[in-house]
Amino acid sequence: MTDTRPTPTADAAQSYDVLGIPISVTTLETAARALRIWAGDREGRYVGVREVPSLMAMRDDPALTRIARSAAMNLPDGMPLVWIGRRRGLAVARSCGPDLMEKMLSEAPQDGLRHFLYGGKPGVAERVAEEFRASAPGARIVGTYCPPFRPLSPEEDAEVIRLIRESGADIVWVGLSSPKQDIWMAEHVTALPATLIGVGAAFDFHAGTVRRAPRWMQRAGLEWLHRLISEPRRLWRRYLILAPRFVWLILRSAGNKI
Repeated sequence: MTDTRPTPTADAAQSYDVLGIPISVTTLETAARALRIWAGDREGRYVGVREVPSLMAMRDDPALTRIARSAAMNLPDGMPLVWIGRRRGLAVARSCGPDLMEKMLSEAPQDGLRHFLYGGKPGVAERVAEEFRASAPGARIVGTYCPPFRPLSPEEDAEVIRLIRESGADIVWVGLSSPKQDIWMAEHVTALPATLIGVGAAFDFHAGTVRRAPRWMQRAGLEWLHRLISEPRRLWRRYLILAPRFVWLILRSAGNKI
């Protein structure tokens, strides 16, 4: 029988270094194409979705750096990462978690992929599933699980693995905070024959529990400002300490190359 699956694009295999973290040269389309190709092999792998604070967290901890470097892709979520890639002459576009999730689930009836939602606050994953089943009839969301705000016991963890494996999921969307979601994916990738994707606040955006920035702010690279204003107590360190430090390190790195 002839294999009619599309072949991977070169872009999905390329990456560029940003402070020691490989960022994949992708667009939303090439990222989605890679996910569909991988769904056919039933191998475990994970995908990181990187914006500036997340990248800084991965850079600052050697164990997290190893996790990032072992990812099948690190998608450029933050516009500063996109701008760095474009400045180097690469055809890269923003591939953020909420947009990729919406694209894949909206197109699920056509590609037949099976999706599992792991994470979020109580009831959020179920609400996301309901929203997509209403907006994309036929979307194959084969399970949801909301973990407690504590480490799972070995028995609970084994049950989660069983649920996901028996669901037949091709893609597991992991809606935890970073780097918690990255650690979870790295710890479970060998036990799950699926692609795991850490999408952070995407569950809250799609459930409508957190309002996303207007499109013009997203395009201008100002989504961080909207999130900071919306949740200052939780996000102030992420955007007022880690982000300026990122800029300083990038400028210092550029200066060392002159």
